[in-house]
Amino acid sequence: MDFELSDVQRKRYDEIVATAGERFADRREGHLNRDAERHDDLPTRVAGRSGGHLTRVASASDDHPTRDDWRTAADMRLTGLCLPVEYGGLGLGALDTALCLEAFGRGCADTGLVFAVAAHLLACAVPIRDFAAEPVRGELLSGLADGALIAANAMTEDDAGSDVGSLAATAGRRGDEYIMDGVKSFASNAPVANLFVTYAVTDPKASFLGVTAFAVPADRAGIDVSGPLAKMGLHGCPAGRVRFAGCAVPVEFRIGAEGQGSAVFQHSMNWERACLPAIYVGVMSEQLRRCVAHAGQRRQFGRRIGDNQAISHLLAIMAQRLAAARLLLYRACWLLDQDDPEHRSAAAMSKISVSEAAVANGLDAIQVFGGAGYLTETGIESGLRDAVPSMIFSGTTQIQREIVVRELGLG
Repeated sequence: MDFELSDVQRKRYDEIVATAGERFADRREGHLNRDAERHDDLPTRVAGRSGGHLTRVASASDDHPTRDDWRTAADMRLTGLCLPVEYGGLGLGALDTALCLEAFGRGCADTGLVFAVAAHLLACAVPIRDFAAEPVRGELLSGLADGALIAANAMTEDDAGSDVGSLAATAGRRGDEYIMDGVKSFASNAPVANLFVTYAVTDPKASFLGVTAFAVPADRAGIDVSGPLAKMGLHGCPAGRVRFAGCAVPVEFRIGAEGQGSAVFQHSMNWERACLPAIYVGVMSEQLRRCVAHAGQRRQFGRRIGDNQAISHLLAIMAQRLAAARLLLYRACWLLDQDDPEHRSAAAMSKISVSEAAVANGLDAIQVFGGAGYLTETGIESGLRDAVPSMIFSGTTQIQREIVVRELGLG
């Protein structure tokens, strides 16, 4: 196997890292300031501590990407990496898409913003690319690629997370429209979205064959969005709840055939599970660089802390986790590009490896920086908070292991 990046891949990677670092520098500063603001009102928390604290956290995490942020990402072609060239995308495969997302995660200090772009692209644009019908397909892909549209994936419900076969949202056919009712939760980008890629039951008697996918413009009557939800991390990606109440969706906005929704969703998850974790490979690369630099500069007891085996071995373990995660991710994306059925198991193993490495390295990075790593002003502790949800979204770690077992023939 050839592990060397081509000149084109290397050039594109380096340009994204450099441009993201330059254009999104204020996202980090603003993010750190907002984190710090959470602690400025400590004396006011004596009365009504729990309720008031949660309210303040919700307000502080209201860190929406601005239209300027989104336009900047679009100008960098990040919102259309794997979309067709004829609609303004770059037409990249899974591996090249992952490399670009890795570079974005490495260069941009706001991992939430990187996640927002990746979710928009992989969970929303990919199913439209591969299943929607013209002319709606072309119209939506053009807007998704050039940043005019921000998309949110509205699949999860409060009682249907990993169990996607238990959806309560319904969509009944009435002439040339579907009437949609139901509530979706944890929808990334929902508070700022122009478009919802969502799934609803169209035939309750058909089990997983009774689910249908839709691309629903956010300005349709009967849609109410609440949020952002207060989260542990990824504050640059606002999440919210989406309520559909008698929302009429024209049949041309259906994604795929009626009853094909489960297959559409699994297809989008194949891309998301393979490519999206690449952002954490990028984050871990920059995190390790900062840890090595700190260990070489910080002195205690008359010598660099990196001269202590306890720290140097910690850095070696962080590097090992990162290298293993990167190789598994590249392999999963390569197999997806080859349309090899093994990509499903490979993506599941890759996601497990990347997410577990991101959490473990986040903890170790704080340890390397010591007390300074626990302070929001260094930006080190946010790496851990942003990493934790990687073990939950796109299917929990436990679900990924079930996929591996099933692909082994034991399911």
